[in-house]
Amino acid sequence: MPSLIFQSFGWPELLIILAVLIVVFGVSKLADVGGALGRSIREFRRELREGQEEEPKEQKEEAAKVEGKGEEEKKS
Repeated sequence: MPSLIFQSFGWPELLIILAVLIVVFGVSKLADVGGALGRSIREFRRELREGQEEEPKEQKEEAAKVEGKGEEEKKS
């Protein structure tokens, strides 16, 4: 059922919604919100990339720790 609601949205409806937002908030406030949203999306993507890069490093460190424990047990 929810998909039926969004099928009726077209360009005229979106323009009306945009016009109402401009009247309610003003152009400058919408520009600020849009800029903040863009910065948030960029930061989120950057954090995702950094998280993916750190995972292999962490796995290598854990593997080195496991190997080190195995060598210590052999020495004993």
